[in-house]
Amino acid sequence: MSGTSIWIMIIGVSVVSILPRVLPVALFSRYEFPGLLKRWLSYVAPSVLGGLTALSVLAPDGVIDISVYNRHIWAFVPTLLIAVKTRSLFYSLLAGIVAMALLYNFV
Repeated sequence: MSGTSIWIMIIGVSVVSILPRVLPVALFSRYEFPGLLKRWLSYVAPSVLGGLTALSVLAPDGVIDISVYNRHIWAFVPTLLIAVKTRSLFYSLLAGIVAMALLYNFV
């Protein structure tokens, strides 16, 4: 592969990657959406995050594992408690990292 074709590939992949992110913002930032639609859209991000979290915690190996041997559930519990109590992303991440480190190294 020549140097030119590599640059064309890098630029092409960059455009294809950034276009779906920028285009909707550029097109829809001028419009005012109805209240019901805005309210409905406000639930999309938390729902997706909740679904991804549930999948990561309950099926870490691709198979649902709701047992006492699932370390991810044990790490999730203190992380959730810290998140609810402090409402701090930093402390929540710290609790999750510490919990997983302890579980992987001592259990």
